[in-house]
Amino acid sequence: MKQKLNIIKIGGNVIDNPNALAKFLKDFSALSDAKILIHGGGKIATKIAVKLDVETKMVEGRRITDLPMLEVVTMVYGGLVNKQVVAQLQALGCNAIGLTGADAGVILARKRPVKEIDYGYVGDVEQVNDKIIKNFIENELTPVFAPLTYDKDGNILNTNADTQASSVAVAMAQHYEVNLIYCFEKKGVLSDPEDNDSVIPTLTPASYAEYKASGAINAGMIPKLDNAFAALQRGVAKVIICHADELQQAIAQGQSGTQIIDETR
Repeated sequence: MKQKLNIIKIGGNVIDNPNALAKFLKDFSALSDAKILIHGGGKIATKIAVKLDVETKMVEGRRITDLPMLEVVTMVYGGLVNKQVVAQLQALGCNAIGLTGADAGVILARKRPVKEIDYGYVGDVEQVNDKIIKNFIENELTPVFAPLTYDKDGNILNTNADTQASSVAVAMAQHYEVNLIYCFEKKGVLSDPEDNDSVIPTLTPASYAEYKASGAINAGMIPKLDNAFAALQRGVAKVIICHADELQQAIAQGQSGTQIIDETR
């Protein structure tokens, strides 16, 4: 029987809210099974960019990462946010190690090709070094990943944290029974984005298609869910999307938030 591994992605309005983040990290550090944390930090990057007079360019909710913005996200994600999270986890007794994909060559990516939109220095994950990550875990270290990868030419690349979490989960499913949990400030996937109590308890490929067709699920939730279903198809045991405050309940009972289910696998 495989050892359990919880891979948690934290983002949304939690990462830039000190009180909400502190509570989440306390709950995360208390998880008894092996664990990995992957964080975002887009709002903080935008605030720092304003201070540095770097223009933020967004297309359909996605950040355009030109060279000036690449410098900002590298500093903010890989430095400011990552090291603050690691320091707080150390204070909670969780021996964390902060990483980008470039560190120990753990996540290799390629620069996204230019099609209708040039996203700049944005990376699509090509390979996850599962053996190195497994070594960290076996040595009782908790990896904390910033949403940055690298390519074969030595460039740092800005990489969507949801995609990164899914890619790491799939790679680690070779060795562990992996639970992938997406945490943010909402209670789960909502049928009405204006009503935080309209949580959809389970989503299947069929019901997901229906909610997308009706427009109830749209924008930034779509890539998150695409990553969730892809992870299930490729060996991840369980995927849940929930409020950051319900992390422990989601893992212990699997009843919080929205559980992603694929009956075809």
